[in-house]
Amino acid sequence: MDIKKEIDSFLHELIELRRDFHKHPELGFEEYRTSKIISDYLISIGLEVKTLAKTGVVGILKGNNPGRTLLLRADMDGLPIEDEKDVSYKSVCPGKMHACAHDGHMAMLLVAAKIMTKYKDQLHGNIKFVFQPNEEDAGARKMIEEEVMLDPDVDFAFGIHLWTPLRSGTIGISAGPVMGGHDNFKIDLTGKGGHTAIPENAIDPIIAAANIIQSVQIIQTREIGALKPTLIMFGKINGGTGPNIIPEKVEIEGSIRYLHEDNQDESIKDKFRRIVGSVCSAYRVSYKLDFIPSSALLANDAKLTEVVKSIAEEVVGKENIVPFVSMAGEDFSEFSMEVPSVFYFIGTGNEAKKTTYSHHHPLFDIDEDSLSLGVEMHLRTSMSLLGK
Repeated sequence: MDIKKEIDSFLHELIELRRDFHKHPELGFEEYRTSKIISDYLISIGLEVKTLAKTGVVGILKGNNPGRTLLLRADMDGLPIEDEKDVSYKSVCPGKMHACAHDGHMAMLLVAAKIMTKYKDQLHGNIKFVFQPNEEDAGARKMIEEEVMLDPDVDFAFGIHLWTPLRSGTIGISAGPVMGGHDNFKIDLTGKGGHTAIPENAIDPIIAAANIIQSVQIIQTREIGALKPTLIMFGKINGGTGPNIIPEKVEIEGSIRYLHEDNQDESIKDKFRRIVGSVCSAYRVSYKLDFIPSSALLANDAKLTEVVKSIAEEVVGKENIVPFVSMAGEDFSEFSMEVPSVFYFIGTGNEAKKTTYSHHHPLFDIDEDSLSLGVEMHLRTSMSLLGK
């Protein structure tokens, strides 16, 4: 297989797929148009296709020779963000945007599937092309619950993320933890309303909220080692109706992220509960604390990472391989907890093309030259593991 020549013959299709997805983003578990396009495409190239997790799609390529099964995953969902770019493929869906490169991920995997079907006689085993819904809110677990890892049973999995913080032409890959575990939290505080001129007759939940925000920071600076990265961030606080009114209720929300195994005697969430409970007791405020799981720690298999890294070095040169980890969450971790897996990053940041905005930014875009690199990595890793 002349991989580069094969990819070059599909460059126009690759970009058109990405731009169509970008123009028509859909939120998690609402990817109906996207799902149909993917299903029709996979059926047209002769794959066995099934729908899982409401809008998820799986295309199965069975090689002509027996062997193991590889799962390749692309995420499908957009974000509730207004697209502010001035481009021909700008989102036509108000308040929705592909601001995390999932449009590119889908296009890369579709074209890789199309090329691989031409060479199934060289495959020893099977490839599952998995298009997963709702990555932004843990859709992978739903696919696993609906047995995406079975029939045929998956032996290992790969995922790619286009990444604007990395320069175009580079590949970021590391063994071990590469993306953070992530839990959101919500705290409802209830005090006793009153007049700000006579606070002694009220119980103020605002001052309790302020103390909670300050106090839980000791978890990451005093109760967890400095070599175990941990973040506790608050993103939302809501309470009160006027400057001279002590409110009865305050709501605060945020997230906990960690780039290590949370296997201490007292977990991060337990530490958080302890401090919140103690502060509320001190300030005579009642509370309700809920954790909303988002994604587990994503860790790459060490041996499989070396395989992917060696392939990446051949593709872009050793000098363009960078170790990379992120505190951002990624629910590919659900697959990595099931089978040996590797999740890696393809740089798509290019100042000249204005593709260095951070993920989830309203001006986010990708360098479309990086799409072919993603297709090539899908093909070369597949052939390395399943080829003759």
